[in-house]
Amino acid sequence: MANINVVNLGGDKVGEFELLDEVFSGEINDALLWESVKHYRAALRQGTASTKTRGIVSGAGRKLWKQKGTGRARIASIRSPLWRGGGTVHGPKPRSYEYAFPQKKLMGALRSAIAAKIADGKFTVIDSFDVAEAKTKFFRTALNKLEAGKTTLLVESSQKLGEKLYLGSRNLKGVELVLSSEVHPYDLLRYEHAIFSKDAIEALQDTLKKFVSKRSKHAAEKEVA
Repeated sequence: MANINVVNLGGDKVGEFELLDEVFSGEINDALLWESVKHYRAALRQGTASTKTRGIVSGAGRKLWKQKGTGRARIASIRSPLWRGGGTVHGPKPRSYEYAFPQKKLMGALRSAIAAKIADGKFTVIDSFDVAEAKTKFFRTALNKLEAGKTTLLVESSQKLGEKLYLGSRNLKGVELVLSSEVHPYDLLRYEHAIFSKDAIEALQDTLKKFVSKRSKHAAEKEVA
């Protein structure tokens, strides 16, 4: 099983965290990552596009001329889709683009996203986000020492999330704070660097472990042997 260093906000090593091979040692599934991002972005779409049908556009409902005898094409209404200013046929209407996505696939994509961050050296585990005061400059200094890059994702356990962390990080440009129970593969791919608290990665690893198939567990044990 692989270990990853645990550091403090000053960048000094204070321990190690054990990453389970059965969770993070598998191949990075690019197709699954693409599916999870597509699902996430689909849910963000507003779906407010709307066109007017012939029953909604303005115009009288009377017949413009008699059916026969004029030599012209028969027409029932000025609101016909065939006419300029008429209604639209099969145009978009307000709708939701959200669709169901299996939780097991989402957890698999999350494993791949974390594994990709670790492989790229863009994944950091810290012992705690605790600071003396809820000031932005403290977190800005800490991120600089951790070499977090231009954009950073902070992940904390829901049980450990404090007011100081929330208030101190909310005004940092390019920084977002999420809970370990709500982190999405899209978040990890969107930000250059990911910083997890030790409690957050422990909680997330326990959750991901429940969705690892028996085949993956057997393959991981075989590689270790």
